[in-house]
Amino acid sequence: MFETTFKNIDDILHKDAGCSSELDYTEQTSWMLFLKYLDDLEQDKKINAELMFEEYQYIIDEEYRWSSWAAPKVDGEFDYDNALIGDDLMEFVDNKLFRYLKGFKQRAESPDTIEYKIGEIFSEIKNKIQSGYALRDCLEKVDELRFRSQEEKHELSHLYETKIKNMGNAGRNGGEYYTPRPLIRAMIDVVQPKIGETIYDGAAGSAGFLCEAFDYLSKKEGLSTQDLDTLQNDTFYAKEKKSLAYVIAIMNMILHGIEAPNVIHTNTLAEKIVDIQESDRHDIILANPPFGGKERTEIQKNFPITSSETAYLFMQHFIKTLKVNGRAAVVIKDTFLSNDDAALVRKELLESCNLHSVLECPAKVFTAGVKTVVLFFTKGEPTKDIWFYQLDPGRSLGKRNPLNDNDLIDFVSLHKTFQQTNKSWIVDSTKLNNKYDLTPKNPTIKETPKLREPIEIIEDMMSREEESKDGLNKIRGLF
Repeated sequence: MFETTFKNIDDILHKDAGCSSELDYTEQTSWMLFLKYLDDLEQDKKINAELMFEEYQYIIDEEYRWSSWAAPKVDGEFDYDNALIGDDLMEFVDNKLFRYLKGFKQRAESPDTIEYKIGEIFSEIKNKIQSGYALRDCLEKVDELRFRSQEEKHELSHLYETKIKNMGNAGRNGGEYYTPRPLIRAMIDVVQPKIGETIYDGAAGSAGFLCEAFDYLSKKEGLSTQDLDTLQNDTFYAKEKKSLAYVIAIMNMILHGIEAPNVIHTNTLAEKIVDIQESDRHDIILANPPFGGKERTEIQKNFPITSSETAYLFMQHFIKTLKVNGRAAVVIKDTFLSNDDAALVRKELLESCNLHSVLECPAKVFTAGVKTVVLFFTKGEPTKDIWFYQLDPGRSLGKRNPLNDNDLIDFVSLHKTFQQTNKSWIVDSTKLNNKYDLTPKNPTIKETPKLREPIEIIEDMMSREEESKDGLNKIRGLF
């Protein structure tokens, strides 16, 4: 039933003039889902308070509760006579509801509260639906969803993950929100987080890493009430720069069972690396920072090794943010292993951390076709031997044939003993050249001239074009 409901909502939004893409569908569904979830949560808490003969203090004032304006009911049946519709509904949502919810950011006691999250979300998102009749139809469909049982939440989280995946396949900037879940699960299997350790993602996107880590830890047998409380409040931490991704991250974590996610809406790289204190550090880092992005000069000055490439700045942030003996698994574009402009960052990584493993992924693991690697490292001692694994599913990957969990079983198994095979080998870090070049070179495969991927050729051409324009502008400036 839930799957049909999600599809019906997308069909309604597709016909509305204000929504033009999968990104818009997910964004608009997110704020409605959030308010429906909040109403169900408050109803549950009210019932629990009554069982304890206590009075429950609502977070949301009655006029703005979902059950008052979105889905009013009489004797359990939808009250069509008093339900807002058309222009009246749009007037209420745009000029009253969103303004009221946005105000929670100022009224909240601290950023760790659900009240602050409400204010933050509605400070960053707006209603894009233009028809009050389309909005009414969507609200009635969302009201069919239930968040009461763990089974319902699990099904909803699965469907929401599918929406995020569709965003990744939609082109434009959608791919930055989605890292293939089988890859994330393999990374977690290698890092093996434990209850009581903190887990951090400074480029959260849709919070896929934290959601999968929560699933991994919450399924462990024999968890105590204290363990469950630790998972809820003191385990997962994230930062996200972009508004839409922030909202989706919050909703995704809530659907996976984390009631008040510790996600901060901020540009992680705006923080000076020298200001990071021990209290800011974490036991585990799981991340896929954006690559190919550019940061302003003043942001680059926050780092000892300046670079306009965001991924190289994030690598410095992660190294600094990791606790001694902390473990990290980070996805990064494969050019990090060899590019000259990343040599100093590689040096820092190899000298301050034990880069014990590198997983080389094929190009089509990500829908954009960019080749990536996963770096696994532990902080506190320099790198000695590096175990490389060349992932080869034995088939062509793509949207219709994506990476799956079975593709990574061999990697996870061999990693336990750093076994050498025809797809895995060990490199002695002391034999690296002075640029710390880590280009994967499988010794069991006879080298053939490497043909560049079309996307690499296009990126190179665009880069050269930009350089040419800069050169011409400088020449013009002389005359």
